[in-house]
Amino acid sequence: MNHQLLLHQTRRHFLRDCSSGLGALWLASTASRAWGASGPLKKDPAHPLLPANGHFQARAKHVIYLHMAGSPSQLELFDYKPELKRLDGRDCPMSMLAGKQFAFIQGVPQLLGPQYEFKQHGQSGQWFSDRLPHLARMTDDLCFIKSMHTDQFNHGPAQLLMHTGSQNPGLPCAGAWATYGLGSDNQNLPGFIVLTSGGKNPDAGKSVWGSGFLPSVYQGVQCRSQGDPVLFLSNPEGVTRSQRRLTLDALAELNQRTAAEVGDPETLTRIAQYEMAFNMQASATDAFNIQQEPAHIHALYGTQPGQESFANNCLLARRLVERGVRYIQLFDWGWDSHGASKSEALNGGFIDKCRSVDQALAALIADLKQRGLLDDTLVIWGGEFGRTSMQENRGGKKMALTGRDHNPLAFTVWMAGGGVKPGYTHGSTDDLGYEAVVDKVSPHDFHATLLHLLGFDHTRFSYPVAGVNMRLSNVTKPGSKVVKEIVA
Repeated sequence: MNHQLLLHQTRRHFLRDCSSGLGALWLASTASRAWGASGPLKKDPAHPLLPANGHFQARAKHVIYLHMAGSPSQLELFDYKPELKRLDGRDCPMSMLAGKQFAFIQGVPQLLGPQYEFKQHGQSGQWFSDRLPHLARMTDDLCFIKSMHTDQFNHGPAQLLMHTGSQNPGLPCAGAWATYGLGSDNQNLPGFIVLTSGGKNPDAGKSVWGSGFLPSVYQGVQCRSQGDPVLFLSNPEGVTRSQRRLTLDALAELNQRTAAEVGDPETLTRIAQYEMAFNMQASATDAFNIQQEPAHIHALYGTQPGQESFANNCLLARRLVERGVRYIQLFDWGWDSHGASKSEALNGGFIDKCRSVDQALAALIADLKQRGLLDDTLVIWGGEFGRTSMQENRGGKKMALTGRDHNPLAFTVWMAGGGVKPGYTHGSTDDLGYEAVVDKVSPHDFHATLLHLLGFDHTRFSYPVAGVNMRLSNVTKPGSKVVKEIVA
Protein backbone atom coordinates (compact mmCIF):
# COMPACT_ATOMS: atom_id res chain seq x y z
CA MET A 1 0.00 0.00 0.00
CA ASN A 2 2.79 2.44 0.91
CA HIS A 3 4.56 1.52 -2.32
CA GLN A 4 1.44 2.33 -4.36
CA LEU A 5 1.02 5.63 -2.54
CA LEU A 6 4.59 6.63 -3.28
CA LEU A 7 4.06 5.83 -6.96
CA HIS A 8 1.25 8.37 -6.99
CA GLN A 9 3.25 11.05 -5.25
CA THR A 10 4.75 13.77 -7.42
CA ARG A 11 7.21 16.55 -6.74
CA ARG A 12 4.26 18.93 -6.57
CA HIS A 13 2.65 16.85 -3.82
CA PHE A 14 5.95 16.68 -1.93
CA LEU A 15 6.48 20.43 -2.06
CA ARG A 16 2.95 20.99 -0.86
CA ASP A 17 2.81 18.44 1.95
CA CYS A 18 6.36 18.08 3.27
CA SER A 19 7.09 19.14 6.85
CA SER A 20 9.28 22.03 5.76
CA GLY A 21 6.10 23.88 4.82
CA LEU A 22 7.09 24.75 1.25
CA GLY A 23 3.44 24.52 0.24
CA ALA A 24 2.52 27.17 2.82
CA LEU A 25 5.40 29.35 1.65
CA TRP A 26 4.14 29.11 -1.91
CA LEU A 27 0.66 30.17 -0.88
CA ALA A 28 2.09 33.11 1.03
CA SER A 29 4.26 34.32 -1.83
CA THR A 30 3.72 33.13 -5.40
CA ALA A 31 -0.02 32.58 -5.19
CA SER A 32 -0.68 35.87 -3.47
CA ARG A 33 1.30 37.69 -6.12
CA ALA A 34 -0.68 35.84 -8.79
CA TRP A 35 -3.98 37.19 -7.45
CA GLY A 36 -2.71 40.54 -6.25
CA ALA A 37 -3.57 42.47 -3.12
CA SER A 38 -6.88 40.65 -2.71
CA GLY A 39 -4.99 37.43 -1.93
CA PRO A 40 -4.67 34.15 -3.83
CA LEU A 41 -7.52 32.85 -5.95
CA LYS A 42 -8.79 29.97 -3.86
CA LYS A 43 -10.97 27.38 -5.56
CA ASP A 44 -12.90 24.55 -3.96
CA PRO A 45 -12.00 21.56 -6.17
CA ALA A 46 -15.35 19.97 -5.33
CA HIS A 47 -17.20 23.10 -6.52
CA PRO A 48 -14.88 24.74 -9.06
CA LEU A 49 -17.57 26.82 -10.78
CA LEU A 50 -19.00 28.62 -7.76
CA PRO A 51 -19.51 32.33 -8.58
CA ALA A 52 -16.59 34.58 -7.63
CA ASN A 53 -15.59 38.23 -7.96
CA GLY A 54 -12.73 39.87 -9.81
CA HIS A 55 -10.43 42.62 -8.57
CA PHE A 56 -13.09 45.29 -9.02
CA GLN A 57 -16.68 45.72 -10.10
CA ALA A 58 -17.25 43.98 -13.44
CA ARG A 59 -19.03 45.77 -16.26
CA ALA A 60 -19.70 42.49 -18.07
CA LYS A 61 -21.00 39.37 -16.33
CA HIS A 62 -21.31 37.26 -19.46
CA VAL A 63 -19.52 37.06 -22.82
CA ILE A 64 -20.81 35.93 -26.21
CA TYR A 65 -17.84 35.77 -28.58
CA LEU A 66 -18.76 35.37 -32.26
CA HIS A 67 -15.68 34.27 -34.21
CA MET A 68 -15.92 34.19 -38.00
CA ALA A 69 -13.33 31.51 -38.76
CA GLY A 70 -11.35 32.25 -41.91
CA SER A 71 -11.56 36.02 -41.42
CA PRO A 72 -14.13 38.16 -43.23
CA SER A 73 -12.99 41.06 -45.36
CA GLN A 74 -13.22 44.30 -43.40
CA LEU A 75 -12.97 46.15 -46.72
CA GLU A 76 -16.28 44.66 -47.89
CA LEU A 77 -18.09 45.20 -44.59
CA PHE A 78 -17.02 48.11 -42.33
CA ASP A 79 -13.77 49.80 -43.39
CA TYR A 80 -14.81 51.96 -46.32
CA LYS A 81 -11.93 53.36 -48.36
CA PRO A 82 -12.89 55.72 -51.24
CA GLU A 83 -9.22 56.04 -52.26
CA LEU A 84 -8.97 52.28 -52.72
CA LYS A 85 -12.09 52.43 -54.87
CA ARG A 86 -10.49 55.16 -57.01
CA LEU A 87 -7.30 53.11 -57.50
CA ASP A 88 -9.09 49.84 -58.28
CA GLY A 89 -7.20 47.77 -60.87
CA ARG A 90 -3.88 49.61 -60.64
CA ASP A 91 -0.65 47.81 -59.81
CA CYS A 92 0.08 47.67 -56.12
CA PRO A 93 2.90 50.04 -55.04
CA MET A 94 6.10 48.21 -54.15
CA SER A 95 6.13 49.98 -50.78
CA MET A 96 3.15 47.81 -49.79
CA LEU A 97 4.96 44.61 -50.79
CA ALA A 98 8.55 45.04 -49.63
CA GLY A 99 9.36 42.91 -46.60
CA LYS A 100 5.78 41.61 -46.29
CA GLN A 101 4.71 37.97 -46.02
CA PHE A 102 1.65 36.66 -47.81
CA ALA A 103 -0.07 33.32 -47.84
CA PHE A 104 -0.57 33.23 -51.64
CA ILE A 105 0.16 36.58 -53.33
CA GLN A 106 3.15 36.56 -55.68
CA GLY A 107 4.71 39.19 -57.90
CA VAL A 108 2.84 42.47 -58.25
CA PRO A 109 -0.89 42.18 -57.60
CA GLN A 110 -3.51 44.76 -58.52
CA LEU A 111 -5.30 46.93 -55.99
CA LEU A 112 -8.89 45.87 -55.40
CA GLY A 113 -11.54 48.41 -54.52
CA PRO A 114 -14.53 47.62 -52.28
CA GLN A 115 -16.84 45.19 -54.05
CA TYR A 116 -20.08 46.46 -52.56
CA GLU A 117 -21.80 49.77 -51.98
CA PHE A 118 -21.32 51.55 -48.64
CA LYS A 119 -23.60 53.96 -46.79
CA GLN A 120 -23.48 55.65 -43.41
CA HIS A 121 -26.01 54.56 -40.79
CA GLY A 122 -27.40 55.75 -37.48
CA GLN A 123 -26.50 58.81 -35.44
CA SER A 124 -22.92 57.54 -35.24
CA GLY A 125 -22.59 57.65 -39.02
CA GLN A 126 -20.81 54.30 -39.15
CA TRP A 127 -20.10 52.99 -42.65
CA PHE A 128 -21.69 49.66 -43.58
CA SER A 129 -21.72 47.83 -46.88
CA ASP A 130 -25.00 46.59 -48.29
CA ARG A 131 -24.00 43.04 -47.28
CA LEU A 132 -25.21 43.55 -43.67
CA PRO A 133 -28.47 45.53 -43.89
CA HIS A 134 -29.96 44.10 -40.68
CA LEU A 135 -26.86 44.71 -38.55
CA ALA A 136 -26.54 48.23 -39.98
CA ARG A 137 -29.78 49.14 -38.20
CA MET A 138 -28.09 48.32 -34.88
CA THR A 139 -25.03 50.47 -35.56
CA ASP A 140 -25.59 52.85 -32.64
CA ASP A 141 -25.33 49.88 -30.24
CA LEU A 142 -21.95 48.79 -31.64
CA CYS A 143 -18.41 49.76 -30.67
CA PHE A 144 -15.84 49.27 -33.45
CA ILE A 145 -12.10 48.69 -33.20
CA LYS A 146 -10.81 49.27 -36.73
CA SER A 147 -7.12 49.17 -35.85
CA MET A 148 -6.67 45.55 -34.80
CA HIS A 149 -3.42 43.97 -35.99
CA THR A 150 -1.56 40.71 -35.42
CA ASP A 151 1.79 39.12 -36.25
CA GLN A 152 0.27 35.87 -37.56
CA PHE A 153 -0.87 35.39 -41.17
CA ASN A 154 -1.94 31.73 -41.13
CA HIS A 155 -5.33 30.71 -39.75
CA GLY A 156 -4.41 28.23 -37.01
CA PRO A 157 -1.73 30.29 -35.24
CA ALA A 158 -3.74 33.51 -35.69
CA GLN A 159 -6.86 31.94 -34.16
CA LEU A 160 -4.83 30.66 -31.23
CA LEU A 161 -3.33 34.10 -30.70
CA MET A 162 -6.73 35.78 -30.71
CA HIS A 163 -8.15 33.34 -28.16
CA THR A 164 -5.21 32.28 -25.98
CA GLY A 165 -2.65 35.07 -26.30
CA SER A 166 -0.11 32.80 -28.01
CA GLN A 167 0.23 31.34 -31.49
CA ASN A 168 1.36 28.05 -29.94
CA PRO A 169 -1.11 25.48 -28.57
CA GLY A 170 -1.25 24.58 -24.90
CA LEU A 171 -2.36 27.83 -23.25
CA PRO A 172 -5.79 28.53 -21.76
CA CYS A 173 -8.23 30.45 -23.92
CA ALA A 174 -10.05 33.58 -22.80
CA GLY A 175 -13.19 31.61 -21.97
CA ALA A 176 -11.22 29.30 -19.66
CA TRP A 177 -9.65 32.31 -17.91
CA ALA A 178 -13.06 33.93 -17.47
CA THR A 179 -14.68 30.84 -15.92
CA TYR A 180 -11.59 30.19 -13.78
CA GLY A 181 -11.77 33.70 -12.40
CA LEU A 182 -15.53 34.22 -12.11
CA GLY A 183 -17.06 30.75 -11.97
CA SER A 184 -20.61 30.51 -13.24
CA ASP A 185 -24.08 31.48 -12.04
CA ASN A 186 -25.53 28.10 -13.03
CA GLN A 187 -24.08 24.98 -11.42
CA ASN A 188 -26.16 22.68 -13.63
CA LEU A 189 -24.58 23.82 -16.91
CA PRO A 190 -20.93 24.27 -17.93
CA GLY A 191 -19.56 27.75 -17.30
CA PHE A 192 -18.05 27.84 -20.80
CA ILE A 193 -20.02 26.50 -23.78
CA VAL A 194 -18.90 26.32 -27.43
CA LEU A 195 -21.23 26.20 -30.45
CA THR A 196 -20.05 25.74 -34.03
CA SER A 197 -21.61 26.27 -37.45
CA GLY A 198 -20.49 26.26 -41.06
CA GLY A 199 -19.80 22.52 -41.22
CA LYS A 200 -16.29 22.48 -39.76
CA ASN A 201 -14.36 23.40 -36.62
CA PRO A 202 -11.85 26.29 -36.82
CA ASP A 203 -8.41 25.54 -38.27
CA ALA A 204 -6.74 25.63 -34.85
CA GLY A 205 -9.05 22.85 -33.66
CA LYS A 206 -10.30 22.48 -30.12
CA SER A 207 -7.22 24.18 -28.70
CA VAL A 208 -9.03 27.50 -29.15
CA TRP A 209 -11.43 26.50 -26.39
CA GLY A 210 -8.97 24.51 -24.28
CA SER A 211 -8.02 25.10 -20.65
CA GLY A 212 -4.26 24.67 -21.13
CA PHE A 213 -2.51 24.61 -17.74
CA LEU A 214 -5.72 25.59 -15.89
CA PRO A 215 -7.79 22.77 -14.38
CA SER A 216 -9.68 20.89 -17.08
CA VAL A 217 -13.10 21.87 -15.71
CA TYR A 218 -12.58 25.34 -17.20
CA GLN A 219 -12.24 24.22 -20.83
CA GLY A 220 -15.07 24.90 -23.25
CA VAL A 221 -17.73 22.22 -23.61
CA GLN A 222 -18.68 21.83 -27.26
CA CYS A 223 -22.43 21.45 -27.62
CA ARG A 224 -24.66 20.79 -30.61
CA SER A 225 -27.69 22.67 -31.88
CA GLN A 226 -29.39 19.46 -32.98
CA GLY A 227 -29.87 16.11 -31.21
CA ASP A 228 -28.48 15.73 -27.70
CA PRO A 229 -26.64 18.97 -26.79
CA VAL A 230 -23.67 16.85 -25.70
CA LEU A 231 -22.80 13.41 -27.04
CA PHE A 232 -23.69 10.57 -24.66
CA LEU A 233 -25.70 12.93 -22.46
CA SER A 234 -28.70 10.60 -22.48
CA ASN A 235 -28.62 7.39 -20.47
CA PRO A 236 -27.86 4.22 -22.43
CA GLU A 237 -30.84 2.09 -23.37
CA GLY A 238 -32.04 0.13 -20.36
CA VAL A 239 -30.34 2.41 -17.79
CA THR A 240 -32.66 4.53 -15.65
CA ARG A 241 -31.82 7.86 -14.03
CA SER A 242 -31.89 6.25 -10.57
CA GLN A 243 -29.42 3.61 -11.72
CA ARG A 244 -27.14 6.33 -13.11
CA ARG A 245 -27.37 8.08 -9.73
CA LEU A 246 -26.28 4.94 -7.88
CA THR A 247 -23.38 4.47 -10.31
CA LEU A 248 -22.17 8.03 -9.80
CA ASP A 249 -22.44 7.72 -6.02
CA ALA A 250 -20.25 4.61 -6.08
CA LEU A 251 -17.77 6.27 -8.43
CA ALA A 252 -17.66 9.38 -6.23
CA GLU A 253 -16.85 7.27 -3.19
CA LEU A 254 -13.91 5.66 -5.01
CA ASN A 255 -12.64 9.05 -6.17
CA GLN A 256 -12.98 10.48 -2.68
CA ARG A 257 -10.78 7.70 -1.35
CA THR A 258 -8.20 8.36 -4.07
CA ALA A 259 -8.27 12.08 -3.31
CA ALA A 260 -7.70 11.42 0.39
CA GLU A 261 -4.75 9.13 -0.33
CA VAL A 262 -3.07 11.02 -3.17
CA GLY A 263 -4.20 14.60 -2.59
CA ASP A 264 -4.61 15.49 -6.25
CA PRO A 265 -7.32 18.20 -6.54
CA GLU A 266 -8.06 17.06 -10.10
CA THR A 267 -9.65 13.95 -8.58
CA LEU A 268 -12.20 16.10 -6.77
CA THR A 269 -12.69 18.12 -9.93
CA ARG A 270 -13.49 14.89 -11.75
CA ILE A 271 -16.27 14.19 -9.26
CA ALA A 272 -17.66 17.67 -9.87
CA GLN A 273 -17.63 17.07 -13.63
CA TYR A 274 -19.53 13.79 -13.25
CA GLU A 275 -22.13 15.60 -11.15
CA MET A 276 -22.35 18.35 -13.74
CA ALA A 277 -23.00 15.78 -16.47
CA PHE A 278 -25.76 14.21 -14.38
CA ASN A 279 -27.41 17.56 -13.71
CA MET A 280 -27.11 18.51 -17.38
CA GLN A 281 -29.39 15.65 -18.41
CA ALA A 282 -32.32 17.77 -17.30
CA SER A 283 -31.06 21.35 -17.47
CA ALA A 284 -29.22 21.15 -20.82
CA THR A 285 -32.14 19.52 -22.55
CA ASP A 286 -34.31 22.45 -21.47
CA ALA A 287 -31.73 25.14 -22.28
CA PHE A 288 -31.08 23.83 -25.79
CA ASN A 289 -34.73 23.35 -26.74
CA ILE A 290 -35.28 26.42 -28.91
CA GLN A 291 -38.68 25.07 -29.93
CA GLN A 292 -39.90 26.54 -26.65
CA GLU A 293 -39.43 30.01 -28.16
CA PRO A 294 -42.50 31.80 -29.59
CA ALA A 295 -42.94 32.24 -33.33
CA HIS A 296 -42.00 35.93 -33.32
CA ILE A 297 -38.55 35.11 -31.85
CA HIS A 298 -37.89 32.52 -34.56
CA ALA A 299 -38.93 35.13 -37.14
CA LEU A 300 -36.59 37.67 -35.52
CA TYR A 301 -33.53 35.40 -35.68
CA GLY A 302 -34.42 33.43 -38.81
CA THR A 303 -33.98 30.16 -36.90
CA GLN A 304 -34.84 26.68 -38.12
CA PRO A 305 -35.17 24.32 -35.13
CA GLY A 306 -33.56 20.94 -35.61
CA GLN A 307 -30.83 22.18 -37.95
CA GLU A 308 -27.28 23.34 -37.34
CA SER A 309 -27.05 27.02 -38.14
CA PHE A 310 -25.47 30.23 -36.96
CA ALA A 311 -28.94 31.67 -36.33
CA ASN A 312 -29.86 28.75 -34.07
CA ASN A 313 -26.60 29.20 -32.17
CA CYS A 314 -27.26 32.92 -31.63
CA LEU A 315 -30.65 32.12 -30.11
CA LEU A 316 -29.06 29.40 -27.98
CA ALA A 317 -26.45 31.92 -26.80
CA ARG A 318 -29.19 34.23 -25.55
CA ARG A 319 -30.92 31.31 -23.77
CA LEU A 320 -27.62 30.31 -22.14
CA VAL A 321 -26.95 33.85 -20.91
CA GLU A 322 -30.43 33.89 -19.40
CA ARG A 323 -29.50 30.74 -17.51
CA GLY A 324 -26.30 32.18 -16.07
CA VAL A 325 -23.64 30.62 -18.34
CA ARG A 326 -20.51 32.77 -18.08
CA TYR A 327 -18.91 32.48 -21.53
CA ILE A 328 -20.44 31.35 -24.82
CA GLN A 329 -18.18 30.97 -27.85
CA LEU A 330 -19.65 30.72 -31.35
CA PHE A 331 -17.40 29.70 -34.24
CA ASP A 332 -18.78 30.08 -37.77
CA TRP A 333 -16.54 28.48 -40.38
CA GLY A 334 -16.23 29.49 -44.06
CA TRP A 335 -15.03 33.12 -44.21
CA ASP A 336 -11.75 32.55 -46.08
CA SER A 337 -12.33 34.68 -49.21
CA HIS A 338 -9.33 33.92 -51.43
CA GLY A 339 -11.25 33.64 -54.69
CA ALA A 340 -9.74 30.25 -55.52
CA SER A 341 -13.25 28.79 -55.83
CA LYS A 342 -16.78 30.16 -55.95
CA SER A 343 -17.47 29.13 -52.36
CA GLU A 344 -14.62 31.32 -51.10
CA ALA A 345 -14.92 34.24 -53.52
CA LEU A 346 -15.99 37.75 -52.56
CA ASN A 347 -18.46 37.60 -55.45
CA GLY A 348 -19.60 34.11 -54.45
CA GLY A 349 -19.55 32.37 -51.08
CA PHE A 350 -18.91 35.60 -49.21
CA ILE A 351 -22.38 36.79 -50.17
CA ASP A 352 -23.93 33.62 -48.76
CA LYS A 353 -21.94 33.87 -45.52
CA CYS A 354 -23.04 37.46 -44.95
CA ARG A 355 -26.65 36.49 -45.58
CA SER A 356 -26.39 33.57 -43.13
CA VAL A 357 -25.26 35.76 -40.20
CA ASP A 358 -26.69 39.24 -40.80
CA GLN A 359 -30.22 38.78 -39.48
CA ALA A 360 -29.14 36.67 -36.51
CA LEU A 361 -26.46 39.16 -35.44
CA ALA A 362 -28.94 42.01 -35.40
CA ALA A 363 -31.52 39.83 -33.64
CA LEU A 364 -29.07 38.82 -30.91
CA ILE A 365 -28.25 42.45 -30.07
CA ALA A 366 -31.90 43.51 -30.17
CA ASP A 367 -33.12 40.52 -28.16
CA LEU A 368 -30.52 40.94 -25.42
CA LYS A 369 -31.34 44.64 -25.29
CA GLN A 370 -35.10 44.19 -24.99
CA ARG A 371 -34.64 41.68 -22.16
CA GLY A 372 -32.29 43.94 -20.20
CA LEU A 373 -29.39 41.54 -20.73
CA LEU A 374 -27.17 43.62 -23.02
CA ASP A 375 -25.95 45.93 -20.24
CA ASP A 376 -23.98 43.12 -18.56
CA THR A 377 -23.43 40.85 -21.57
CA LEU A 378 -20.42 41.62 -23.76
CA VAL A 379 -20.93 40.58 -27.38
CA ILE A 380 -17.76 40.35 -29.52
CA TRP A 381 -17.55 39.80 -33.29
CA GLY A 382 -14.42 39.33 -35.42
CA GLY A 383 -11.98 37.05 -37.20
CA GLU A 384 -8.31 36.18 -36.70
CA PHE A 385 -6.86 38.75 -39.16
CA GLY A 386 -7.98 40.92 -42.08
CA ARG A 387 -7.82 40.79 -45.88
CA THR A 388 -5.42 42.55 -48.23
CA SER A 389 -6.14 45.74 -50.19
CA MET A 390 -4.98 43.97 -53.33
CA GLN A 391 -6.56 41.13 -55.25
CA GLU A 392 -5.10 37.69 -54.73
CA ASN A 393 -3.03 36.46 -57.68
CA ARG A 394 -1.93 32.88 -57.07
CA GLY A 395 1.09 32.04 -59.14
CA GLY A 396 1.40 35.72 -60.00
CA LYS A 397 -1.60 35.51 -62.35
CA LYS A 398 -4.95 37.28 -62.24
CA MET A 399 -7.65 34.93 -61.02
CA ALA A 400 -11.07 34.41 -62.56
CA LEU A 401 -12.88 34.97 -59.27
CA THR A 402 -12.44 37.86 -56.86
CA GLY A 403 -10.64 37.37 -53.56
CA ARG A 404 -8.23 38.86 -51.05
CA ASP A 405 -5.26 37.24 -49.30
CA HIS A 406 -4.62 37.15 -45.53
CA ASN A 407 -3.64 40.49 -44.01
CA PRO A 408 -2.30 40.57 -40.42
CA LEU A 409 -1.70 44.34 -40.56
CA ALA A 410 -5.33 45.44 -40.18
CA PHE A 411 -8.72 44.04 -39.28
CA THR A 412 -11.93 45.07 -37.57
CA VAL A 413 -13.55 43.79 -34.39
CA TRP A 414 -16.81 45.11 -32.99
CA MET A 415 -18.36 44.79 -29.54
CA ALA A 416 -21.72 45.58 -27.99
CA GLY A 417 -23.03 45.86 -24.43
CA GLY A 418 -20.99 44.80 -21.42
CA GLY A 419 -19.56 48.23 -20.60
CA VAL A 420 -18.30 49.38 -24.02
CA LYS A 421 -19.21 52.70 -25.65
CA PRO A 422 -22.12 52.33 -28.08
CA GLY A 423 -21.88 54.11 -31.42
CA TYR A 424 -18.13 54.59 -31.08
CA THR A 425 -15.23 53.83 -33.45
CA HIS A 426 -11.68 53.39 -32.19
CA GLY A 427 -8.61 53.54 -34.41
CA SER A 428 -8.24 53.64 -38.16
CA THR A 429 -6.28 52.24 -41.07
CA ASP A 430 -4.41 54.02 -43.88
CA ASP A 431 -6.18 55.40 -46.97
CA LEU A 432 -6.10 51.98 -48.65
CA GLY A 433 -7.20 50.01 -45.59
CA TYR A 434 -3.97 48.02 -45.66
CA GLU A 435 -2.39 48.79 -42.30
CA ALA A 436 -3.62 50.02 -38.91
CA VAL A 437 -2.03 53.43 -38.31
CA VAL A 438 -4.02 55.24 -35.59
CA ASP A 439 -4.50 53.84 -32.05
CA LYS A 440 -3.33 50.35 -32.97
CA VAL A 441 -4.70 47.45 -30.88
CA SER A 442 -2.94 44.09 -30.55
CA PRO A 443 -4.55 40.80 -29.48
CA HIS A 444 -2.86 41.27 -26.08
CA ASP A 445 -4.42 44.73 -25.71
CA PHE A 446 -7.73 43.17 -26.68
CA HIS A 447 -7.37 40.53 -23.96
CA ALA A 448 -6.35 43.12 -21.35
CA THR A 449 -9.50 45.07 -22.22
CA LEU A 450 -11.71 41.98 -22.12
CA LEU A 451 -10.43 41.11 -18.63
CA HIS A 452 -10.89 44.71 -17.50
CA LEU A 453 -14.55 44.59 -18.54
CA LEU A 454 -14.90 41.34 -16.57
CA GLY A 455 -13.49 43.02 -13.45
CA PHE A 456 -9.82 41.98 -13.57
CA ASP A 457 -6.53 43.80 -13.54
CA HIS A 458 -4.87 41.80 -16.33
CA THR A 459 -1.40 42.26 -14.79
CA ARG A 460 -2.52 40.63 -11.52
CA PHE A 461 -4.78 37.93 -12.93
CA SER A 462 -2.29 35.12 -13.48
CA TYR A 463 -1.55 31.46 -12.79
CA PRO A 464 1.82 30.06 -11.64
CA VAL A 465 3.36 27.69 -14.21
CA ALA A 466 6.95 26.43 -13.95
CA GLY A 467 7.99 29.45 -11.90
CA VAL A 468 6.27 32.01 -14.13
CA ASN A 469 3.02 33.80 -13.36
CA MET A 470 1.36 33.25 -16.72
CA ARG A 471 -1.48 35.48 -17.86
CA LEU A 472 -3.84 35.87 -20.80
CA SER A 473 -2.40 39.25 -21.80
CA ASN A 474 1.01 37.56 -22.23
CA VAL A 475 4.06 37.89 -19.99
CA THR A 476 6.57 37.37 -22.81
CA LYS A 477 5.44 40.54 -24.62
CA PRO A 478 5.04 43.20 -21.94
CA GLY A 479 3.27 46.44 -22.59
CA SER A 480 -0.25 45.09 -23.09
CA LYS A 481 -2.73 47.81 -22.22
CA VAL A 482 -6.43 48.28 -21.63
CA VAL A 483 -8.08 50.22 -24.46
CA LYS A 484 -9.77 52.63 -22.07
CA GLU A 485 -11.18 54.72 -24.91
CA ILE A 486 -13.81 52.06 -25.69
CA VAL A 487 -14.95 51.63 -22.07
CA ALA A 488 -18.22 53.43 -21.34
